[in-house]
Amino acid sequence: MFNGEKMSKLRTHLYEFHKKHARLTDFAGFEMPLWYEGIVPEHMSVRNSVGVFDVTHMGRYLITGSDSTNFLNFILTRNVSLMDVGQGRYSLMCNEAGGIIDDVFVFRLEEEKFLIVCNASNREKDYSWMKAHVRNFSVKILNISNTTAMFAVQGPKSLNTLQLIMNSSLSNLSYNSGRPMEIDDLNLFVSRTGYTGEDGFELLLWDCPLDKPEKAYKLWNMILEAGKNYGIKPCGLGARDTLRIEAGFCLYGNDINETITPLEAKLEFAVHFEKSSFIGKEALLKQKSEGIKRIRVGFRLLERGVPRPKYKILLNNRVIGEVTSGTFSPLLRCGIGMGYVPPENANPKSLVNILIRGKKVQAEIVDMPFYDTMKYGRKRKLK
Repeated sequence: MFNGEKMSKLRTHLYEFHKKHARLTDFAGFEMPLWYEGIVPEHMSVRNSVGVFDVTHMGRYLITGSDSTNFLNFILTRNVSLMDVGQGRYSLMCNEAGGIIDDVFVFRLEEEKFLIVCNASNREKDYSWMKAHVRNFSVKILNISNTTAMFAVQGPKSLNTLQLIMNSSLSNLSYNSGRPMEIDDLNLFVSRTGYTGEDGFELLLWDCPLDKPEKAYKLWNMILEAGKNYGIKPCGLGARDTLRIEAGFCLYGNDINETITPLEAKLEFAVHFEKSSFIGKEALLKQKSEGIKRIRVGFRLLERGVPRPKYKILLNNRVIGEVTSGTFSPLLRCGIGMGYVPPENANPKSLVNILIRGKKVQAEIVDMPFYDTMKYGRKRKLK
């Protein structure tokens, strides 16, 4: 048993709300909302204004102790020694061959106290991996996944929404950083992070066990009420997926796995080779020296169609790769996706074909994110 998590169906604190208002789906063993009003309106609400997601299904762990920094530097590709208290960073856990065990977000809460947030599908695997490598370090790993709740408020109006219920200013909270905050009797860690490409915040609610969901409902309802004037919508996993694809973000199990390395996935920015040692370093240095044979790219369909995982990528009737994520973009109104091709076929504006149900559909290799960053995303210039 994994702290009671191996049940037939797992649920978050807000299950009754989701059951009443949403179309439910199974995701990593959890009964989660696929959509409430619909994927497209929820997606566009985040792109144009604000939406809120229940992301409590993700794994959360506290790493504490005098060796916490050394331990994380060993199991993560990121150099956490460079992180100040309050900072958060995207990182990877790799195996000895350089394959990605998971992509995670790590926050430095105190000098010797860190928070790791991992994918829902890897909660048990990541916990076991960390426990297996902790023996040479003076650290404690505490699984807080079932005693906390976590919500993501995303979109250009997320700051306006949350500021209505917060007791201190959020405007000076920089991207990828967080700090403790309180709302009435609710103790939170609020970070300016998310996985939609938009400006947004993630709220970790402390001391909220699954069998006592009242605080989670209180916070959720406060967020919905605060966002009413901005047209806030509760959003499901459908919109979460289309948003992250438009932003060019990876989904574990689709775009990255234990056979794919950070170099192949275009995630080298999260790998700090200057560290003396970390799991997978030697294999990654070898691959970096020899060169990669495949690389993740984005593509946009030039004809009607919707790309899906496992569809073949063709060049001159020859299979050169495979789609790993694909969707119909609610924003761009066309099919978009990601996949792996040889580096020589990865240049932007290169033409390829996606084999969709036996039909070759023309597509163009494009830079990611897929949208115009002057108009959309957290760096947008037009308000």
